[in-house]
Amino acid sequence: MNKYIRQLNNIASKPSRRIIGLMSGTSLDGLDIVLCKIKQHGVDTQLELENFITVPYDEDFKMEVKTVFAKDLVSLQQICLLNEWIGKRHAEMINDCLQQWQIAKTDVDLIASHGQTIFHAPLSHHQNEKFGNGTMQIGDGDQIAVNTGIITISDFRQKHIAAGGEGAPLAAYGDYLLFKEKDSNIILLNIGGIANFTFLPAGPQPSGIFSTDTGPGNTMMDTWMQLNFAGQYYDEGAAIAVQGKVNENLLQALLQNDFFKMALPKTTGPELFNMTYLNEALEKSNTVQISTEDVMATLNRFTADTICAAILPVLKEGSTKVYLSGGGMHNPLLLHQLKLKLQGVDIYSTAEKNINPDAKEAILFAVLANECVSGNANSFLSGVKNFPAVGMGKISLPG
Repeated sequence: MNKYIRQLNNIASKPSRRIIGLMSGTSLDGLDIVLCKIKQHGVDTQLELENFITVPYDEDFKMEVKTVFAKDLVSLQQICLLNEWIGKRHAEMINDCLQQWQIAKTDVDLIASHGQTIFHAPLSHHQNEKFGNGTMQIGDGDQIAVNTGIITISDFRQKHIAAGGEGAPLAAYGDYLLFKEKDSNIILLNIGGIANFTFLPAGPQPSGIFSTDTGPGNTMMDTWMQLNFAGQYYDEGAAIAVQGKVNENLLQALLQNDFFKMALPKTTGPELFNMTYLNEALEKSNTVQISTEDVMATLNRFTADTICAAILPVLKEGSTKVYLSGGGMHNPLLLHQLKLKLQGVDIYSTAEKNINPDAKEAILFAVLANECVSGNANSFLSGVKNFPAVGMGKISLPG
């Protein structure tokens, strides 16, 4: 038997596993790296976060990814080269972190790599029945496995699509295992580049569970900042947005898209919500000349309104708690708008559940890797829309 297959079998049989989780989002701010100790699997999963760091991407990394990110026309050679290059870079970052944490590679069982999304193409966007749903993440798992010497699980979204899903959001799987409550409805709201939430109805077997994107999170605000304020990658503390006023004409133009009329659950990405989308809305609303601050204030409200428009219809009688994660939760103006529109709903950080909100997505991929090797499809509910009951991830051996 191949020694790594034997090793994988031993890992799957252990009472607990140490797993590194990686998340690189659409904001391209850096690579989130977590080290988790995970006991058991399925509904019995117990997780302890041992280490967490975000390794910032340098300008070269960001520029290279932006050459192919969310674009219809790109160089196939560039995608080919970046797939390998990003895998190597991520491996280097992992090796540096392990050295910094003084942890031997032999003490880590698995790496769970989300990869770098460069295009998300659900059928609802491209409307071509011939092809169905599609998504692409690069940063090859073999490169990570070989260059770290650690068995790596990656490319999780492809199994989701193969089993009938849209490839996103995958957070629902980890959310279901880690956050469900018997007596309260739970909403796990993550505000990254794209905003999404998981809804977990109260009870041990919440058959009404679903996870959905709501529209833009930070992606349009961040891009507007980068275009208009040199060296600023996001609106820290909402400093720019609070200087502006919401332009109602622009806001209404931004809200005019069929995506917002679609039933939940649904997925989207920067392929739709980008500067082309904003520029078209500016033209339609005759607001091209408004200040950059007013545009930022309006984009901030746009994110808040679309999040709340998706959440409000699913609120049920009884206790409902909202747990926040993602970079957008640190935007005070956005958080203020959410609290205004979701009055009567208790809003917390996932830290209340002992899950670092900035590390949550990387943690959830570590959970998916744990399920891949030690769990089974029975961990998840079957027959739930966009929530196929499958284990996900492709396994790369170091040799």
